[in-house]
Amino acid sequence: MAVEAAVVQYREAMVDQFEQNVSILRYSMTKESMTKGNQATFLVAGSGTDTAVTRGVNGQIPYGNPTNTQSTATLVEKHAPYELTNFNIFSSQGDQKAIMRKASMAVINRDIDLEILSVLSGATIDTGTATTGSINMVMSAQAELGVNDVPVEDEDNMFAVITPAFRAYLMQTTEFSSGDYVEFKSYSGAIRKMWRWAGINWMVSARITNIGTSNELCYMYHRDSMGFACNMGEESIAIGYDEKQDSSWSRSTIYRKALLLQNSGIVQMKHDGSAYQLS
Repeated sequence: MAVEAAVVQYREAMVDQFEQNVSILRYSMTKESMTKGNQATFLVAGSGTDTAVTRGVNGQIPYGNPTNTQSTATLVEKHAPYELTNFNIFSSQGDQKAIMRKASMAVINRDIDLEILSVLSGATIDTGTATTGSINMVMSAQAELGVNDVPVEDEDNMFAVITPAFRAYLMQTTEFSSGDYVEFKSYSGAIRKMWRWAGINWMVSARITNIGTSNELCYMYHRDSMGFACNMGEESIAIGYDEKQDSSWSRSTIYRKALLLQNSGIVQMKHDGSAYQLS
């Protein structure tokens, strides 16, 4: 039966779209905040492969120099701008100004993680043929780092970024979910996006290359293997009104650059997540 003069009501409050709004990976970087300039140089220093020496035939101790490697990050500017005429804002459902501000921040934060993942993809050490998530894969990656003298016992600075499928496989292992092995209960409370287990700080990202396929590119690494330079205060959000054009705008901006510092501190974990790519 037809309804006479039906009334349609529009909800004023918006419903958040499913999307990533914050950067997860930047907190795992060796970060340099800049107050001025467009380049930041990171110094990686140590003894390299040097070994102890004895006196030479002339009775003198031969001296060498420590290894000093400089890597420079040249900042790039990234923006997430939005603009609507005030007539559009007046005519539209919801708080369009707030929507623009939130969208600007979300775009910038996703862009940060995408660049960091792109730099991580330069890793030359991997776990071999892609397989499903397992304790063996985790321990293999950890062992690879240990062989390269990476301080894997430094749990405050050890990180791994994985996909939801990788986490799903881990949650089905006794070592990950049983109270006999861990302090937190993985099946109690909310699903975590960041947690510490097996001496590693784990992060889940939907930005990982090839996500949902049989070759998801996940990573385990030490903080000192990656650098991240950005302007002081990091991303900023600006909002304004153009009186001449009667329009409102929102723009989030950051000057930043991620770079690889030590390739030996990153292991690429090739993961088969295709079984969890549901149609």
